[in-house]
Amino acid sequence: MRIVVQKFGGSSIADPELIRNVARRVVRAKQKGNRVVVVVSAMGDTTDELIDLAYRVTASPHSREIDMLLTTGEQISIALLAMAINELGHEAVSLTGYQAGITTDHAHMQARIVNIDPERVRQELDQDKIVVVAGFQGMTVTGEIATLGRGGSDTTAVALAASLKADLCEIYTDVDGVYTADPRIIPKAVKLNYISYDEMLELASLGALVLQPRAVEFAKNYSVPLLIRSSFNECEGTLVGEVASVESCHPVSGVAHDLNVAKIGIFDVPDRPGIARNIFRTLAREQINVDMIIQGWVRDDRNDIVFTVTRGDLEKALPVVERIVKEIEASGFVYNDRVAKVSIVGAGMITNPGVAANMFKALAEQGINIEMISTSEIKVSCIIEEDQAIKAVGALHAEFFK
Repeated sequence: MRIVVQKFGGSSIADPELIRNVARRVVRAKQKGNRVVVVVSAMGDTTDELIDLAYRVTASPHSREIDMLLTTGEQISIALLAMAINELGHEAVSLTGYQAGITTDHAHMQARIVNIDPERVRQELDQDKIVVVAGFQGMTVTGEIATLGRGGSDTTAVALAASLKADLCEIYTDVDGVYTADPRIIPKAVKLNYISYDEMLELASLGALVLQPRAVEFAKNYSVPLLIRSSFNECEGTLVGEVASVESCHPVSGVAHDLNVAKIGIFDVPDRPGIARNIFRTLAREQINVDMIIQGWVRDDRNDIVFTVTRGDLEKALPVVERIVKEIEASGFVYNDRVAKVSIVGAGMITNPGVAANMFKALAEQGINIEMISTSEIKVSCIIEEDQAIKAVGALHAEFFK
C-alpha cells in the first residue's frame, strides 16, 4: 500500500470550515487505498500573533521560550484536524514533532533536523490510522523543544516522507503550483507541470515562496517526489523531480524576485591570502548568512568586496563589519537596504548560449541598472534598485516567455 505525505499550510486551515475541507481531502486520499500522513502548520496568522504577544510581554524574549510558545500553534492545528477526520468516520491520531520521532540540533528558532525515527508513525499507520503531525518543530537530544524557522513545516513533511520512504509528498498551499513568475504581479505567468529539483531549489532560494529551500534540498537528496497543489481546488499542480532532459528544456523555467536583500561593501581590502576567509568566517560565526559576493579588481594591492545579506541580518551584520574593517585595515564600508534581487532559472541554460545577454538586454531596455551579478549553471541573478523590481520581473518574463 502506498504511503502519501500531505502538508497543509496555515492558510489552508485558517478556520474551522477550512479544517473540515482539509479533513475531507485527507479522507479521500485514504479512500484511494493510501496510507496517509498529514503535516500541518499553525492556523492562519497564529505564528505572527504569538510572536507579537511575546514582544508585548518583553522586548527581548529568550529564543528557547519563543520556541516553547510557537509550537503551541501547530499543536492546536493537529488536534483540531484529527478531530475533524474522526468526525468523518476515519480514525486519526495527532502527534507532536517529538512524538513523531523528529530530532533537531540546538539552534532555537532556526533548528535543523538531524534525525527522524518514524517508528511511532509506522505503528499508527499499521493500525490503519491517519497520522497528523505538527510541522515546524522537533526536539533536541537534550529534550529541548526547537522550531525549524519560517516554512519549516515543508521541511518536516519532506523529511518524514524520506524517512518513511513515501511514494509521494504533496505540498498543499494557496496557489495551484509553481509558475513562471509570481502570478500576483505577472498575470500572464504560466503554471509549470514539471520542474527539476535543482530548478526548484534555485527558485525557492531566490525568493519564490512556494517551497522552503531546505525542503527542496531534502527532497533532492532523498529522491522524494514532490507535488505542489492548491488546497482550494482540484488542479493537478506541479511535480518536482529529477530533470528529464536538459536538451529538451526551455532555457528559462522561471523568473524570481526577492525584496529581502541588503548590500554591504567594504573598501580597500588588503589583497593577501586569508583576508576573504577572515571576513566571511567572522560573519558566519555570528550566524549571518551571506548570499552574493563580488570582489573587485586589484589596485595598489587592494580591492573592494561587496556582498548581500537578508535585511533581517543587516542590523546584526553592521557592527560585525565595522569590527572587521578595523581588523583588516580596510578604509571603510557602506550599505544599502533598498535593493532587490531578480533572477532567471532554467536547466536549459547549460545548452543555450546567450541567455544571460538576453537578460541584460531586457533590463537595459527598461532603463534598469545592474549593481551586482551572480551566476551558476542554471541561474543568473542581478541586484537592482528596489523600486525597479516589479518592472524588472515583467521585462524578464516578457523576454523569456513570449
